[in-house]
Amino acid sequence: MNIYLSFFQSKINHPIPAYSFWEYYIKNGIEEGGYEWQEGDVDWAEGLMYSADEEKLSKWKAETWEKTVKDIQLKHSNKPISFFLSYLYPHQVDEQAIKTIQKMGIPCVNFFCDNVREFKKAPKEFAVFDLNWVPEFKAIGKYSMANYNHINLPMPMWVAPENRKKSIIETNDVSFIGSKDIQRLYLFEEVLEKGVDVSIYGSGWKDESFDTKVSNKIESGGIQQKLLNQVEFLKRFGLVGFCRKMKQRNQQFAVSSSLNRCLKGKPTFEEYITITKESAVTLGVNRFPSYRYPINNPNTYSRLRDIEAPMLGACYLTEWTEGIEEMYEIGEEIEVYRNADELRMKVEHLLKDKMKREELRQAGQDRALNYHCIQKSLYKIKMKLA
Repeated sequence: MNIYLSFFQSKINHPIPAYSFWEYYIKNGIEEGGYEWQEGDVDWAEGLMYSADEEKLSKWKAETWEKTVKDIQLKHSNKPISFFLSYLYPHQVDEQAIKTIQKMGIPCVNFFCDNVREFKKAPKEFAVFDLNWVPEFKAIGKYSMANYNHINLPMPMWVAPENRKKSIIETNDVSFIGSKDIQRLYLFEEVLEKGVDVSIYGSGWKDESFDTKVSNKIESGGIQQKLLNQVEFLKRFGLVGFCRKMKQRNQQFAVSSSLNRCLKGKPTFEEYITITKESAVTLGVNRFPSYRYPINNPNTYSRLRDIEAPMLGACYLTEWTEGIEEMYEIGEEIEVYRNADELRMKVEHLLKDKMKREELRQAGQDRALNYHCIQKSLYKIKMKLA
């Protein structure tokens, strides 16, 4: 397979949430599968900067897609391209450009990983794709209702071969790695009350000016821009969501002294790998903040961590969400919890049973590397397009 990529490639570090890891994962996964990738000299991540600036977005789209179509025409004439694989937000999609690529005989596939968090229904912009790669089990219905061609495959995760080796060291830690958000804060405060000692790593936890917003898509600016932001907010979350936003402004989200003692700071990449592999129990959290849901009854979906941690050989305990049992044999390859009480019970059990931890490490890693790898997903896409 020869795959043309649009996966947030950029030579610039834009002031937006982390994105560069997607390019790293997908390129390495393609190469490990024995396939090839192609790309053009354009900045795909830049398009994320202009979701609320029509003029800049229009200019970016015109320049980016014109260059891309010309580059694909040239590369396709030299060596046929199997399919165009993108990770595009709706506002980045140029329907005519996609159709031009399709007229060359090149199918177009779009991956999107935040369907549950971002959309009430499958975006109309995604209708143009020959195939939509949908990783969240809960989002399948959105694409079925829209009658879009889609395939449910794991999120594209790749770990270097040297990081797949079994660790000879195991600490006594129960660890979590992830940035601070309201739902994680509430969960770990409750977990600590249950008597579970957790080492928490990640950004934002020690920042007293923690931003309680649940969406970084609503941009700030002048009065006119703020009004446009309010309109956009109401479209996304509705009046009920707006009321929840106002209510949360008056709530306290400070870290307790007990939780503060568990905070270990943001790890380096090497530390991240070591902590995940060597902890007695590595935790996953699948709930997420959204004004669409009450703060005490959050929604969930399986995250990238649900693939990465087992690939690294972790003894993995993650939050149950619909579809997780389609990915793993629960109790044999990974363990799950549904609330703080069940998390405490599962942690206590695992800490007492070293043999069980070893079984989960081995079986979970085998499942993730052999069934949830990028090369396996690309093969399934190829078969779906055939």
